[in-house]
Amino acid sequence: MGFDSHDYTTDDFELPGVPDAFQRLWTPHRRAYVKGGQQDYTENTCPFCAAPTRSDEESLIVARGEHAFVVLNLYPYNPGHLLVCPYRHIPNYDDATVEETAEIALLTQQAMGVLREVSRVHGFNIGMNQGKIGGAGIADHLHQHIVPRWSGDTNFLPIIAGTKTVTQTLGQIRELVAEAWPSK
Repeated sequence: MGFDSHDYTTDDFELPGVPDAFQRLWTPHRRAYVKGGQQDYTENTCPFCAAPTRSDEESLIVARGEHAFVVLNLYPYNPGHLLVCPYRHIPNYDDATVEETAEIALLTQQAMGVLREVSRVHGFNIGMNQGKIGGAGIADHLHQHIVPRWSGDTNFLPIIAGTKTVTQTLGQIRELVAEAWPSK
């Protein structure tokens, strides 16, 4: 049974442009990254596999655990946008071991505390995009996003000017977060 336009009137659904109950965040500046990031990665080509083999400063790693590490996102939605990645090259959350899952959760909690301390964060978006269809830019290596949010952190600049204001370099942000990270 398909959609037959004769079965419905315009009163049965919302028309484009008609206000509804949803608020939308349009981020067209991210489209280039999402489109460009849709490739397959192997352990030899994966940036998340390569990161732990270099210095923390070079890779923007803020903390290392036994099974996972925390790194700054190179294409942040907001300053301090972190990723928690297992060391193993696995694509899905249900591929992670109990130990990996527990450490990802712990590192996420620690990251939230550190970001509150160093940035006075008002809230967070936390999540994982699973698979290319789910929106993962690097679908072949599991990673959880921790995006710090502040009241009024979105404005017209990304939409009108294609510009996102970031008040510090990634290196400066990495240093602040790494220095505030709790010791083991």
